[in-house]
Amino acid sequence: MANLYELTSNYQHVFDMLSQEDVDEQMIEDTLESIEGEIEDKADNYAKIISELEAKVAIRKAESKRLAESAKVYENRIKKLKANLFDSMKNVGKLKFSTDLFNFSIVQNGGKCPLKIDGEVPEEYKKTILEDDTDKIREFLEAGNELPFAHLESRGESLRIK
Repeated sequence: MANLYELTSNYQHVFDMLSQEDVDEQMIEDTLESIEGEIEDKADNYAKIISELEAKVAIRKAESKRLAESAKVYENRIKKLKANLFDSMKNVGKLKFSTDLFNFSIVQNGGKCPLKIDGEVPEEYKKTILEDDTDKIREFLEAGNELPFAHLESRGESLRIK
């Protein structure tokens, strides 16, 4: 049977392995099985490792949350900068130009035109009693027809920097 120091050393080795994300799970399992000792000693050492790993998890989750919040700040700043540049380009009437580093253009958004429901939708344009069949309404309007309760809006614009 191993003495207390060897057990501590053995379990420290296991903890070090568990702390490395690229270590094979089977290797960790084999190392744990090879450590001899009474069940109480093993349980104490398992509990120590589990406590250490739980603390690492809590720290990483907190750091992940902090980094996500920081990323959100940058995303908001990017949106504001793009909106300022978009507005400036529209105000001076320059919708497309190039510099030595980038190409700038304001272009029509792709995809379907936004659909605006202006009033009560008749039953024939509903999927269910509670839900409007916007695909059917859009298809009818895109075919050049008019409906008193809905219309297609123009596509928006967005700034592209390449």
